[in-house]
Amino acid sequence: MNIGITCYPTYGGSGIVATELGLELAMRGHEVHFITYANPIRLDPGTPRIHYHEVEVSNYPLFQYPPYCLALASRMMDVAEAYDLDLLHVHYAIPHSIAAMLAQQMLAPKKRLPFITTLHGTDITLVGQDPSYLPITKFSIEKSDGVTSISEDLKRETVKVFGITQEIRVIPNFINCDLYRPLPDRSGAAAYAPGGEKLLIHVSNFRPVKRALDCVRILAEVLKHTPAHLLMVGDGPDRGPAEHLARELNLTQHVSFLGKQNHVERLIPLAHILLMPSEMESFGLVALEAMACGVAPVATRVGGVPELITHGETGFMEEPGDVVAQAARATELLTDEALHTRITQAGRQRAQEKFGTDRIIPQYEQYYRDVLARK
Repeated sequence: MNIGITCYPTYGGSGIVATELGLELAMRGHEVHFITYANPIRLDPGTPRIHYHEVEVSNYPLFQYPPYCLALASRMMDVAEAYDLDLLHVHYAIPHSIAAMLAQQMLAPKKRLPFITTLHGTDITLVGQDPSYLPITKFSIEKSDGVTSISEDLKRETVKVFGITQEIRVIPNFINCDLYRPLPDRSGAAAYAPGGEKLLIHVSNFRPVKRALDCVRILAEVLKHTPAHLLMVGDGPDRGPAEHLARELNLTQHVSFLGKQNHVERLIPLAHILLMPSEMESFGLVALEAMACGVAPVATRVGGVPELITHGETGFMEEPGDVVAQAARATELLTDEALHTRITQAGRQRAQEKFGTDRIIPQYEQYYRDVLARK
């Protein structure tokens, strides 16, 4: 198949999943065309059967805000016609679904171009519920030829908020367990913890919903019981406040702020524990990455996380904001080697058996065929 993919080419989960999906589809012989304003961060140039088409937005003085949605729709139409695309797969409803619908309508006299929308989380739970965007988000979902959701929880929330009656197929996020895997040893951790301290890691876009400051507070509690060092990976609005809190608590020597990293698969396996103290997660992709890497997740019981983590078996979940409880779980994992081994081995097995690419990517391929077969 010739497949067009549009996503936000940034460090958010939706863009990462879309990029990894495109790479996996290309490995299976499909031609994949990324249509977006910048090269997705995890998309290496020169990958066979991967094509990138940049969306250029003219910034005329008349426009207070550049009309990206219109430029995207035009580019989608051009690429679909030039490369005879079979379908468009857009990730994150706004504005990608509307752009795909416009491209579909412009091409209608010449060819059929179905489009599938994958809902990832904040496009429904945050942006989509904004009164300014709710009607058009609902409209774009209803006009999609196919809709997928990354978790059962997000599907329920979509139906509840928007009153959607059409089928929403749940296809969870996935992981390449050959790329994300445990290290034979954690000797590389010495670069961050030369004293042999065990590593905690947090990976996010540092938006308030991720509660990055809680990670610093968790570290402060853990240090009362055992040596540890925290890696803070990513960037965003809460990075500055988190750095300030670390200084305020005299923890600067115990925390490394690493900024945005393109190859988290090299960093995550160095750690013993992943901290994911989020206020909301529709799935929790980074927790799946950690599980595949043999790292125990300490997360919050929100959204779709319970569909990924089995409490006490593949990780731990506590309530958002309960720093003491999360710190206690982290301390327990750091000081009980048998428990850590049991949790990480079970997590790796669950990642392979339930969320591996060989299990999930064929579900997308079948859904593409189902949508294309409809009249």
